[in-house]
Amino acid sequence: MKTAYLEAKTMKATFQQLKLTFGGDLTVNYKEFILKVDSDFGKGVIKGVPLQDGISYLEFNMVFSHDLVLSINTPDKNPIYFTYCSKGQLGHSFGQTGEKRILESFQTGILTSRKAEANILYFKKNVPLNTTLISVQTSGTSQSDSNGLKAELRETFFANSTADNFVYIGSHNLKISEKIEQLNAITQEGLVRSLLVQGLVHVILALEIQQHSDDLNNRKENTGSLTVTEMETLKEVSRFVNDNSESQITITQLYNQFGLSPSKLQEGFKLMHGHTVTEYIREVRIKKAEVLLKRTDMNISEVVYTIGLTSRSYFSKIFKEKYNCSPKDYKFAQRDMAISA
Repeated sequence: MKTAYLEAKTMKATFQQLKLTFGGDLTVNYKEFILKVDSDFGKGVIKGVPLQDGISYLEFNMVFSHDLVLSINTPDKNPIYFTYCSKGQLGHSFGQTGEKRILESFQTGILTSRKAEANILYFKKNVPLNTTLISVQTSGTSQSDSNGLKAELRETFFANSTADNFVYIGSHNLKISEKIEQLNAITQEGLVRSLLVQGLVHVILALEIQQHSDDLNNRKENTGSLTVTEMETLKEVSRFVNDNSESQITITQLYNQFGLSPSKLQEGFKLMHGHTVTEYIREVRIKKAEVLLKRTDMNISEVVYTIGLTSRSYFSKIFKEKYNCSPKDYKFAQRDMAISA
């Protein structure tokens, strides 16, 4: 087992320490820090982004070569950590001797310490890991923030608690995993990339806070009967649907191909996308149609055929429901914008 320490007040200092400990190549673009590691410690990528209002985002996408203990200590600060494990397993304790708890794949966690104890993270060797930590500094807030995010978080997690530490291990959540995948799929560069990254980080933070609220209201696991393996399979099903939405996909086909019963498929898609399988296929098709209308010279009939539909009137109906605009008017608007440009 190896032990590493992070004692830094800024993202820049954090990544300087990470590079010193793990080695690797560090790049910085528009305040996004990316450390590519290939050393005795392990292999993978660590990313970090500082945002406004004391919020920062840290992501480990790694396979460590040794069992690793990472001690995170933020001097003079008392952040709330919103954690999520997309892949693998993450252990946590407050201080080296504190009670250890485990976040499994797709689980959320909220962690903070009144005594500003070190956050100890435990990583297993040779296990692919993707885990994120969004930290929000709640100390040293000004009067102008009395009705802002930090004050709201203090009220939510400490107002009615006499404990020194706050620990919440929440339900499984596939929507957060989907947003993290979107974040890692961003191909834009420069300022556009920076804005997209910051936007998605705020969405992920909002989903984690919402998960805590939902769990308090429901007092039960929102994943129902789904296992972690089944949730992994559901992610594969979602990717298949996105890649083949123009085909006539059926529940029976998905069941035969992926081995999930119709009830499991519907439960999982409701959990991950907020739609039934049929509704999600339609949603994917409409989004692809919007891109084709915007970026190609296809007429509406060609677009309808390309996305796997046969009825132009049905396509116009669901397109208008989605975008409050007919496909014809949308196409003309894109042409007029091109001419004026």
